Amino acid sequence: MNKELIVRSSSSDVDFAILKDGKLIELHKEEESSNFSVGDIMLAKVRKPVTGLNAAFVNVGYEKDAFLHYHDLGPQLSSLLKFIKRVSTGKLKDFSLKDFPFEKDIDKNGTINNVLKANQSILVQIVKEPISTKGPRISSELSIAGRYLVLVPFSDRVSVSQKIESKEEKDRLKRLVLSIKPKGFGVIVRTVAEGKKVAELDKDLNNLLKKWTGLCKKIYKANYPSKVLSEMNRAASILRDVFNDDFTGIYVDDETLYYQIKDYLHEIAPEKESIVKLYGSNVPIFEKYGIERQIKTSFGRTVSSSKGAYLVIEHTEALHVIDVNSGNRSNKAKSQEDTALEVNLIAASEVARQLRLRDMGGIIVVDFIDMSNADNRRKLFDHLREEMRDDRAKHKILPPSKFGLIQITRQRVRPEMNIKTREENPNGNGGEVEAPIVLINKITLDLERIIKSKNGNNGIVLNAHPFIAAYLTKGFPSVRSKWFLEHKKWVKILPRDAYTYLEYRFKDKSGKVLK
Repeated sequence: MNKELIVRSSSSDVDFAILKDGKLIELHKEEESSNFSVGDIMLAKVRKPVTGLNAAFVNVGYEKDAFLHYHDLGPQLSSLLKFIKRVSTGKLKDFSLKDFPFEKDIDKNGTINNVLKANQSILVQIVKEPISTKGPRISSELSIAGRYLVLVPFSDRVSVSQKIESKEEKDRLKRLVLSIKPKGFGVIVRTVAEGKKVAELDKDLNNLLKKWTGLCKKIYKANYPSKVLSEMNRAASILRDVFNDDFTGIYVDDETLYYQIKDYLHEIAPEKESIVKLYGSNVPIFEKYGIERQIKTSFGRTVSSSKGAYLVIEHTEALHVIDVNSGNRSNKAKSQEDTALEVNLIAASEVARQLRLRDMGGIIVVDFIDMSNADNRRKLFDHLREEMRDDRAKHKILPPSKFGLIQITRQRVRPEMNIKTREENPNGNGGEVEAPIVLINKITLDLERIIKSKNGNNGIVLNAHPFIAAYLTKGFPSVRSKWFLEHKKWVKILPRDAYTYLEYRFKDKSGKVLK
């Protein structure tokens, strides 16, 4: 399996694409103007507690106040508030917490008015970026993420990622962390720590403690609100969260970013430093790796999958509905039930990819094709869970209902990735049409269907607008040449002046339309 990270830089933002065997599975964008990133820690002021919501609105410098619920305060809120007060006035200069007297935990069923007051200073962390009409969602239970560990100030708890399955390995990691953990700090051991030695964990822990000290130094005489700890640049944070031994290549088109990524890899995985390459061709990097084409075909309302199956994706504020369609595909399966299972398994893989690619969150309802066999429904459920295993966002999948619906909840911490794939109608009739690059995909899929159904035994002739005809026949290898190499069928292409740009028809040699 090839897993590659492609990084494209422009003057205002950076795009990161993750490819698995050449297929786009994740797309991230870092904009320079972005004021908030998940993980940023802010020194903020409580605007007002609201008893009815058992929450407070907090000024973090965004046009809308951030929302802080009582359950996101963390049990050690009293200790945190006392610490902030003493550090901001200069009375406390030792930030290690080893001699800091902890306060009693707050009541987990208490009310916001008992613990927070208007204009109070508080340290908060961004847990959700501003989405739609809502301000950021924040928490005062702070955590600082590293490569292998997550540092949790004002806690003494050590926990290990549930994704590490071996009990012996969990016990080993817990024992190691307890031997190096400073007093006053809790630690969460991340999945990538599996198999790591104590020296690597200790180095990561010391880096996190340095970040904590740097954060505390900024609190003294700070303005309100202000960012006291910024999530690392997106290149490093993406590598921290997704990088593993599966990666076979990282390609970057910007020299500064290239050295940043190389330096970061030198720190966390020096043996993999050589996979970072500076891209220098005149062909744009996203064009070279086929990413632009995949973006155009993956972000529309309708998404084609293999063997003629396709998805229709509809969005509302809190709910996403995905409809699975078999399309007009050639059926080689023995029965309707087998066909439904085959299409559903293909669609489940595409659904898992789409959720990661668009970063869709909230409630997702997938309407699969009905299957009467309970074993087939179980196969579909297990397959979808397996496909979503690598999804880093917290998610839960419910088994199929009697109606063939599968419900998924998926954590949403950033606005959904939304890319416009339709373009202005080139015929001058107004409105929008599918991007021409999508049209080529549709023509290719139609051709495959015609060849599989053996409708093209009497020759295949494609009638298309002159521009499309020219695109299909130009260069070497042309699109038509690739068709011939794959299907061993030569397609005659005839330009038709009367056709609109996006109109095409397949016919046989006698002029009969092929469907």
